[in-house]
Amino acid sequence: MKDLFEKIYKDKGPLGKWASQAEGYFVFPKLEGQISNRMKFQGKDVITWSINDYLGLANHPEVRKVDAEAGAAYGSAYPMGARMMSGHTDLHEALQKELAEFVNKEAAYLLNFGYQGMVSTIDALVSKNDIIVYDVDAHACIIDGVRLHMGKRFTYKHNDVVSLEKNLDRATKMAEQTGGGILVISEGVFGMRGEQGRLKEIAALKKKYNFRFLVDDAHGFGTQGKTGAGTGEEQGVQDDIDVYFATFAKSMAGTGAFIAADQEIIDYLKYNLRSQMFAKSLQMQLVVGARKRLEMLKTMPELKNKLWENTNALQNGLRERGFDIGTTQSCVTPVYLKGSIPEAMALVKDLRENFGIFCSIVVYPVIPKGMILLRLIPTATHTLEDVQITLDAFEAIRSRLENGTYQRLSAAVMAAMGE
Repeated sequence: MKDLFEKIYKDKGPLGKWASQAEGYFVFPKLEGQISNRMKFQGKDVITWSINDYLGLANHPEVRKVDAEAGAAYGSAYPMGARMMSGHTDLHEALQKELAEFVNKEAAYLLNFGYQGMVSTIDALVSKNDIIVYDVDAHACIIDGVRLHMGKRFTYKHNDVVSLEKNLDRATKMAEQTGGGILVISEGVFGMRGEQGRLKEIAALKKKYNFRFLVDDAHGFGTQGKTGAGTGEEQGVQDDIDVYFATFAKSMAGTGAFIAADQEIIDYLKYNLRSQMFAKSLQMQLVVGARKRLEMLKTMPELKNKLWENTNALQNGLRERGFDIGTTQSCVTPVYLKGSIPEAMALVKDLRENFGIFCSIVVYPVIPKGMILLRLIPTATHTLEDVQITLDAFEAIRSRLENGTYQRLSAAVMAAMGE
């Protein structure tokens, strides 16, 4: 019999093997200072493009005032216990009502965290006789929720409606045999590529197939649609989304999440969501803070307008300079370059140390080998000066990548890895 840990000692995984070179700098970095467009990294000022604070609420004085007052009034523990037992309050109900009205659904239910909430929502919606059909590029929380499913599941090619139809045909035949139903899952905005899910086309398939539609709109809530109510509003199909999910961790700059649907569906879910039934209620301090953030989201359109001014300036500037930013249809701004992981490390270190630009780096296995993805998240707190400085820096690092500078600098990293 093998030691359970033997595989861990031998193989740290595709990312873990780089830990000695990457940890503390490229992964698990420590940004310091107040959350803003400019923060400190290892003692140096940097323009920060890695914070999902879309509307700039994280450090807004009105938000900080309400957060502080709520902390003083309730502490960080109240209410204790799970919602069903001892953690339910009028303010939880009030926030749920406000969220439901904002996203045009009959009812909503608060979740402690987005990730666990999505996992538990999928688990509660399906039984072993049901079939799940989901986008192959779905977020990890969706994938982990699907993993809990005891029945069949199919993936369709990313944002490919023809592929979706083929899998709906398969799922329909199988559901007729099992006596179950079909759940289709997409994201409103895919957080890595920035593409909107093809919600309108998916919803149209309801005329031909019998399925229910779950949308994870973590990156769309607050940024998409005329009022900021999300990607369903943006595409005019909010009514066709059967279960709408969004997190507070992006536009709301907080902790928690919610699901919204018809009243009867929410009534069912709140009695069957294991991650909420057996976990502590969302703290009152966070509930009060979320209500303030939602109020600002609804009444201060200038925040979303500024976000999109910065987004358009950044994305248009990158395109004009010949950068590949894919087919993003959102604020998420991916920049695709060709290079190895060691070259990516050298490039990002140059960006941070010599140009004062901090952005996220994504490499294999998240994207194909030989590719580097620099992911930028514009916010309402950025300035057009930040954008111009960043565009100039990206032109410089692209030149160094193409002339082999980073390949030479990365030789020491490769040698240390024995590759």
